Amino acid sequence: MTQLKIRTLAKAQAIPLVQLITILALAGSAPFFLSQQITGPIVNALLFIATVILGVQGAVVVAFFPSVFALSVGLLPLPLAPMIPFVMVGNFILVTTFDYLRLKNFWLGIVVASLAKFLFLWASSSLIVSSLLSGQLAMTVSAMFSWPQLITALTGGILAYIFLKGIKRI
Repeated sequence: MTQLKIRTLAKAQAIPLVQLITILALAGSAPFFLSQQITGPIVNALLFIATVILGVQGAVVVAFFPSVFALSVGLLPLPLAPMIPFVMVGNFILVTTFDYLRLKNFWLGIVVASLAKFLFLWASSSLIVSSLLSGQLAMTVSAMFSWPQLITALTGGILAYIFLKGIKRI
C-alpha cells in the first residue's frame, strides 16, 4: 500500500502567504478606480507596506502585478502598453530604494524612493512617448508619467506610514 504524504503549511509559512495574497488582491483591484489620483497612491502604499511586511522579495512580486492586471482586464488603455515594463521597473526601483533606506530613516526612504521612481518614469516615458505617440495622446501620456508619479508615490508613502503605524510595524 502506498503512503499518502500530505504537506501542510506551518503557521509561520501561512501568514506571509495570506499577507501576500491579500496585498496582491488589493493591488489588483486598485486599477478599478479608473483614476490615477486614486489608484496611484493605493498601489504605492501597498508597495511600501509589502516591503515592510513581506520584505523586498514579496514586495517585488507585488510590484509587477498591478500593471499587468490593469492591461489584461482592459483598464489600461492599449496605447500605454509599451510603458508597462517601465512601470514595473519603476515599482522595483521604489521597493528596493525604500527597503535600503527605510531602516536608516523611514521618511528618507519614502522621499528618495518616490523621487527615484518619478525620475525613472519621467525619463523613460519621455523616450517612449516621443518615439511611439504623437499629438494629444502623447501629451496626455507624458503628463501621466511626470509630476503625478511623484505625488502619488509620496501620498502612498503617507498612507503606508499611517497603516504601518496603526498596526505597530514601525
